[in-house]
Amino acid sequence: MLTMAITEKLFGSIAIIAVVLVVLIIIVSCIKIVPQATAFVVERLGAYIGTWGVGLHFKLPFVDKVARRVSLKEQVIDFKPQPVITKDNVTMQIDTVVFFQITDPKLYAYGVVNPIMAIENLTATTLRNIIGELELDQTLTSREIINTKMRTQLDVATDPWGIKVNRVELKNIIPPREIQDSMEKQMKAERERREKILQAEGEKKSTILVAEGHKERAILDAQAEKEAAILRAEAKKEAMMREAEGQAAAILKVQQANAEGIRLIKEAGADQAVLQIKSLEAFAKAAEGQATKIIIPSEIQGLAGALTALKETVKD
Repeated sequence: MLTMAITEKLFGSIAIIAVVLVVLIIIVSCIKIVPQATAFVVERLGAYIGTWGVGLHFKLPFVDKVARRVSLKEQVIDFKPQPVITKDNVTMQIDTVVFFQITDPKLYAYGVVNPIMAIENLTATTLRNIIGELELDQTLTSREIINTKMRTQLDVATDPWGIKVNRVELKNIIPPREIQDSMEKQMKAERERREKILQAEGEKKSTILVAEGHKERAILDAQAEKEAAILRAEAKKEAMMREAEGQAAAILKVQQANAEGIRLIKEAGADQAVLQIKSLEAFAKAAEGQATKIIIPSEIQGLAGALTALKETVKD
């Protein structure tokens, strides 16, 4: 009896502990923490009741459930190359990269069955439609235009799914092999053409530099010759001026000496005859110059005659 009582009591304790553990597990399972940049779509008995944002949340046990965990971060999908045909019937392979973000978790959860597959198929269809309106050359040179058109059309189409397409990039455009060969030849020819143009421009610049060097040298030579001529003319002018100044100074000295002699004669009290003789000597010196005609005053002429007569008398 005692053993049975102990056993019943033990089983009772175990049962209580089990019930407590189950209750704790249920309570813990009803506590939900939503991390940053994530949203939980919650259903009650299969019906949508709300979207939980960041933070701590509680749900009813066995009634509420988290139907979908949705990431609100920007996502990237790299689709495999898609065959497209241009307006001029050229088949090429184009692979695209789509950057999108979920803006409405409810529409994302209930709007479409497989959103990623839906975006891929929609991207392929949109790409074919856009490329079908362009020729090969336009396709190769209009990436930005194609990206913008695709982003606009995809954004409108995915809006009912709670998805916003931020941008679309054409990752690779792969034309047929023969077109690639033709493009490579064209690029090679273009590189050779540019090389020739650069070479011609280099030669032209070199010729211009040489001509400018010759021109500069000629200008410098002309300036040097001009400066030398100016210096020679200034030197000659200076020499003539110094020579004229010397002659003027000599004449001034002679005149000063004559004036001084006359002054001394006057101070000595010389008579008129002496003065006439001195004048005659002055005219004699003047006769030694380059003048061909000399006018002698009558008084001096008379004096000269008297001196001649006196000379003859002395000789007799």
